[in-house]
Order: sequence, then C-alpha cells, then structure tokens
Amino acid sequence: MLQFTHLNEECNILHFMTTRYGGNSNGNYHSFNLSQYSGDNPSNVAHNRNLLCSALDIPPDNLFIPCQIHEDKVAIINSSFLSLPGKQQENELNGIDALLTNEPDIAIAVATADCVPLLLYSPDVKVIAAVHAGWRGTVRQIAAKTIRLMKEKFNCDVKLMKAGIGPSIGIEAFEVGDNVIEAFRVAGTDISNAYKYNHATRKMHIDLWTLNYNQLIEVGVEPDHIEISGICTYTHCDDFFSARRLGIHSGRMLSGIMIKN
Repeated sequence: MLQFTHLNEECNILHFMTTRYGGNSNGNYHSFNLSQYSGDNPSNVAHNRNLLCSALDIPPDNLFIPCQIHEDKVAIINSSFLSLPGKQQENELNGIDALLTNEPDIAIAVATADCVPLLLYSPDVKVIAAVHAGWRGTVRQIAAKTIRLMKEKFNCDVKLMKAGIGPSIGIEAFEVGDNVIEAFRVAGTDISNAYKYNHATRKMHIDLWTLNYNQLIEVGVEPDHIEISGICTYTHCDDFFSARRLGIHSGRMLSGIMIKN
C-alpha cells in the first residue's frame, strides 16, 4: 500500500492507497481487487477485504465503500448510520461518490481504476473524507462540494485541511471526446491549464489532477497542503488497475482514510 507524505505525518489518522498486489483474485482482477461491483468472484473480494482490514486492525464491518455512479452525492458516516442494519447501510451507500466522517476506527474509502481518488483531513476537528472524482464528478465539482459539506456540518477550517490526490489516469493517457470538453465548458470550468491537443490523433487530453487541484485551491485549501501522487494508472497498469487498459470488468484499488481512536 502507498501513503501520502504529509498525511503520514498526522498521528491521529491512518490512510492507504492499495495496488494490484497481495490478493486472491484472478485474470483482470489479479490480484488485490477490492470492489464488489466490477464482476469479480465475491469470495475473492471478501478475502481481499479481510486482508486489508487485518492490516488496518479493524473488523471488516468497519470498512465502508460506496457504490459509486460518477455523480456528486456525498454521505456522512455518523452514529445514526452506524446503528442501521448492514443491508440498510448498503442501500444508503448506493449512488454515493464521496464519504466523510468524524467517527474513530471507521475506515472510509473509494474504489478507482483510472478515476481520481482524493483523501481529505481536517486536523482541527478531526474529520476525514474520501472522494471519487472521475471526469463527470470533476465536472460536478465533487471535491469542492465535499469540502463545503465538511465545513458546513463540522465547522472545518479549510486553511488547515490537508489533501491527497491519488493514483489515477494522467493527461498523456487521458484522451477525451468533444462531449467531455463540452461538459466542462457548460459547467463553466476553466480548463486552460489542464488540457493539451494531440496533433497526431487530433484528440484532446484532459488533466484531472490539475482540475481537482484547482478545485481544492478555489475552495480555500492551501497549495502546500495538497499532495499529488503523480502516478498514472494507465501507464503503470501492471501495478495499478486501469479500466481503460483492462476494461470495465476488471479490478479496483481502494484509497481510504481512518481516524485512530
């Protein structure tokens, strides 16, 4: 598993970004697939999650991963949510693309395989968030929306917040169609420092790392509090799952964070 340097300096949290290694899955899911929503054998996913939870030293029931749909809905894991039966918890997390909590010993994570995972920590009030931002989520400003919700619900000081942008597809590999460019234009997003035109293919490329970085800056996160992994999942598909390389029916990594009790 990988970690961000500046988040690793915080003694009150534990965070992680998984790779493809160390699990029990096969084929395009080889080997450490942690998503139950991409077609893998459920028993393999359960085995892999148990391995992860063992490393985190938490019960598997304390790991929460939403069923993401590339939208901008954010869910709060609080005492009321934790009191729900397991099936109802699962239903509540359907259609969610970001989680936040201030509950200790609860790991929240998002699953990715090219999309951008973001981990957020507000040290002043000990609130954490995990965000899934594909291009659609980036258009919908899900990272900024999550931070605003953290501020609204928990009075987080955004100036103190730390953020990490995890392994995901880089600009050189992220070729997009005109529909993607148009979606950003309609949303009013300035992409002037986050695109390049490939003259050979006559295709545009989008930099999701920069666009999410820009969102964090615009909402008030300090530049030196943001760390970008700089790892392209498409380029390094042997180490990280890439849906563009392997197809939709392939594995997913988890990027997660937890407050220590």
